[in-house]
Amino acid sequence: MTATAVRTDVYAQVQHFYAHQMQALDGGRFSQYAATFTEDGTFQHSPAAEPAVGRAGIVAELEEFHKRFIGDPVQRRHWFNHIALEPQADGSLRSTVYALVVTVRPGGKPEIAPSCVVHDVLVVTDEGVHTRSRLVTHDQLT
Repeated sequence: MTATAVRTDVYAQVQHFYAHQMQALDGGRFSQYAATFTEDGTFQHSPAAEPAVGRAGIVAELEEFHKRFIGDPVQRRHWFNHIALEPQADGSLRSTVYALVVTVRPGGKPEIAPSCVVHDVLVVTDEGVHTRSRLVTHDQLT
């Protein structure tokens, strides 16, 4: 298999982007997370759910999803690794990432669940990186 090379500075920029994006999500800063998407970006993280569309739609989806954790002192950390980037004809990047979600509660042991693959289309401009679309597939369901 031959992969099309992506400049190392772009790869590093994407890694930096993902680090800040996931820290916003894990910190419950949903508006900041949604701002990392394009205005018309799509986000589908739950297997049966329809994609959330646009930044306001992404915030609403995340607020609804996280209601299940009200009163639960859980801390979730999204761990992105093995980032594979493929340049697309329109200048965007197709990104495939392995993701683990680590959950821990006070006094408990960290649990890894779920294990996922994140399929993104990223747009890199002079203004930075933005996610145009995200589809998260869960390994336990494939």
